[in-house]
Amino acid sequence: MTDTTIRRADETDADRLTELIQASSAYHGEYAPMIEGYRVTPEYLARHEVFLAADPATGRLLGFYGLIREPAELDLMFVADEAQGLGTGRALIAHMLELAREAGIAAVRVVSNPPAERFYLRVGAERVGTCPARGRITWDRPELRFTVLEFTG
Repeated sequence: MTDTTIRRADETDADRLTELIQASSAYHGEYAPMIEGYRVTPEYLARHEVFLAADPATGRLLGFYGLIREPAELDLMFVADEAQGLGTGRALIAHMLELAREAGIAAVRVVSNPPAERFYLRVGAERVGTCPARGRITWDRPELRFTVLEFTG
């Protein structure tokens, strides 16, 4: 795994998070409509918990995620193409799960880009359904869930 620093994103990070999304090869071709015109705004960053992974030596952005607490959902998750396979995504998921655990969140929902489903399954999510195609998204998307807290009742 490459060295990474994970920190809360702030409004000054909005443009580079947007650039990472727009550069993602996972959203070229048939999946391009999903991110067409999408921007991470300073308002989004102020409203949600967004954390980024960066190379501590260079500050280069490696990836990020956004967690919505109510209802709990992994809203955004992107890893730079050149950082894929180096443990960045796994580190971001571990960070998100720890944050959710500390907040007392029992489970986190993920609606995935179909090619990313295997990654989420490898890092502990389970498939719980399918979100049907609608609007400009013309393909079904896997719905997954990370169980964060087990009921001990």
